[in-house]
Amino acid sequence: MENSVPPLTGVDKSTKYSHVQERFAAQIPRPPDSGFQPCAGTGEESEERGRTPELDAEETLRRDMGPLRETTGEDQGLAMNRAERELIGLAIALIDGKRKFTPRERTLQRQGLKPAVKIMMATRNLIKAGEDPLGELFCKARPASLRRDLGATYTPDNIVAAMVGWAKLEAITPTRIVDPGAGSGRFIVDAANAFPKASLVAVEIDPLAALTLRANAAVKGFGNRLTVKVQDYRSIALPVIKGPTLFIGNPPYVRHHDIGTRWKSWFSRNSKAQGFKASKLAGLHIHFFLKTRELGRPGDFGTFITASEWLDVNYGSVLRQMLADGLGGTSLHVINPKARLFPDAMTTGAITCFRVGNRPEQLTVRKVEALSDLAHLSDGESVDWRKLEIAPRWSPFINGHAYDEEGSIELGELFRVHRGQVTGNNSIWIENPAMESMPVRFLYPTVTRARELMAAGGSLSSAKDLRRVLDLPFDLASADLSANERKAVERFLKWAKLNDAQSSYVANHRRSWWSVQLRSPAVILCTYMARRAPAFVLNKAGARHLNIAHGLYPREPMSEGVLSALLAYLHRTVTTAGGRTYAGGLVKFEPKELERLRIPALDRLHEQVAESVDLGRIASGRGYRESQLQA
Repeated sequence: MENSVPPLTGVDKSTKYSHVQERFAAQIPRPPDSGFQPCAGTGEESEERGRTPELDAEETLRRDMGPLRETTGEDQGLAMNRAERELIGLAIALIDGKRKFTPRERTLQRQGLKPAVKIMMATRNLIKAGEDPLGELFCKARPASLRRDLGATYTPDNIVAAMVGWAKLEAITPTRIVDPGAGSGRFIVDAANAFPKASLVAVEIDPLAALTLRANAAVKGFGNRLTVKVQDYRSIALPVIKGPTLFIGNPPYVRHHDIGTRWKSWFSRNSKAQGFKASKLAGLHIHFFLKTRELGRPGDFGTFITASEWLDVNYGSVLRQMLADGLGGTSLHVINPKARLFPDAMTTGAITCFRVGNRPEQLTVRKVEALSDLAHLSDGESVDWRKLEIAPRWSPFINGHAYDEEGSIELGELFRVHRGQVTGNNSIWIENPAMESMPVRFLYPTVTRARELMAAGGSLSSAKDLRRVLDLPFDLASADLSANERKAVERFLKWAKLNDAQSSYVANHRRSWWSVQLRSPAVILCTYMARRAPAFVLNKAGARHLNIAHGLYPREPMSEGVLSALLAYLHRTVTTAGGRTYAGGLVKFEPKELERLRIPALDRLHEQVAESVDLGRIASGRGYRESQLQA
């Protein structure tokens, strides 16, 4: 038959959207007859006008806490693009029977463009075949900037399957399933199939995504047991039921910079109410864990996929505490950051499984090298909770590098670690022709590139290949300058101002905009951001360093033997496991994270290193000046 829809077997899931898009392009003639018509008069029944519990809850929160983070629908002044209007109409056409919509969905309904029957049927067939064409089209229709604002990243099928598979293997069967950030319903669809008797609650703040969710549920045949809450998960209440609740999903990832002050206050207040001290630097996914602990009852269980930074950073401590106390962490699966988890986002990934009020004696931890290894979320190594509760960071347990606490100390007990100075404008302050006549005593050989440390090996013995940085006194009026030197400085500063050196944020926050204020030379320099372990280098040349490196300053004078032994130990043991891992495998060590590295106590250091390392290979020679010991 002409224009018939071909069978959907063998569809490559990696190109789902292009597959759907090609069909739409072939079957949808563009204006004036696009195949979509205004949705008015579609026969869909909206819920009665007036008050609803969800609307009451939203308005209460608006009054008490300020605006919710909503960037669609009514809050956008209804400025929907054509692709969004077509998606609205398509979703409404797929929703079976007479559904009651929330006020925000009803507002969108009036903007929808009714699709041609052949388009609706093609989409229905795709959904029945296990695809999510509406979710794929949503990701294309909704501007990426708006999706980022809401942390909307749609989860691939293999991750969803692994998490639902874990829930199926649990000893209890859920009476209710809750997805806190449902999107188009990928978790809800799989969970509905796995637990056919469970009631379903999908929470989604974006009304357009909620419509696609309703459409998927209608086509899949579980719309009658689904409740959709078009609101912020942090604002919802759940009725008490008999039987356990399964919490499952991909909480939105929104950084703290994009979370309003009122919601940060909510987080701080609710954390304190549950007995935790929380940082307002926590991202939205941590908020969702807190809300889940608040909603959960003993016997409930769940699994979330989130970014993995919370394992080590200070703001993640509240989640680590929750998993230890009340949320009941059972297993943790950290995915190799080099694996591409999501097609539209570069992010790390950790799947956390928990049983509310029923924490086992040990947490099962696992590093997952590839998404194909995700199955069986009960696999992994067991770590005693007593160790986890006192550990400042959890990634060493995941990577198998947790150091025996007995007989060890933190690096910070011996060294202060400081990031290098920021110039505010490298083209001005790093060696250039305009400095030709500047006094040499203000030009300091400086490590300005990380590769200079990586190439140095264990020791930076000469500064002859380093570029110099100009660091003028902050009080030029009192500086001991000859007449020629003062003219040279004035001439240089005039040139610098012509190039806006005084206008940068950094320059405006210095004592004097022209004074970089380099730190004194550090005894040890190290890189802190790379796809490899930090390079620790003995600074025999006495070089300064910019913010591409950290400097280690001894708290007390150290002999060369101790420094050599320590460097040998750091070279041998420190890996990427000690820092924050970002998407693509980039690892970053903040100064405090370096200070928390575990090292043997000094009386054990020589003993451990002597057998395998020639202590004189890395450093030998003279002692260190007192100026190098100062932070």
